[in-house]
Amino acid sequence: MVIQNRAGDVLVEAGRYLGHATNNVAEYGGLIGCLELVKPMKAESLDVYSDSELLVRQVQGAYRVKKPHLKELHGQVLDMIDDVGCRFQIHHIPREKNRVADGLARRAIHLRSDIHGPVESPRGQSG
Repeated sequence: MVIQNRAGDVLVEAGRYLGHATNNVAEYGGLIGCLELVKPMKAESLDVYSDSELLVRQVQGAYRVKKPHLKELHGQVLDMIDDVGCRFQIHHIPREKNRVADGLARRAIHLRSDIHGPVESPRGQSG
């Protein structure tokens, strides 16, 4: 997760270790983690960008949630969005525009623990 303010300043970089999970469960876990981090910030608005088309379309209501385990996570996300109490939008982006968040997730998997802070990019530079 990469949380930025409107000016593009990075406020938080974090990765969650979820153990053994499907990609879809991991995407929901990332969104849940983001919402947990954002809530105390009392933001006026929240724009989420994800490379998971399924997650984005399900949260937007364009796709039905068919699998029972995803229905539970979907319901949790919708409740959390209400709890955050700000304008919320979610957008789909290509995977190549999500490299930092993807790197954080991969690092959490490699370390088998939650992480906070910058991660080295594939070329050894943060970002």
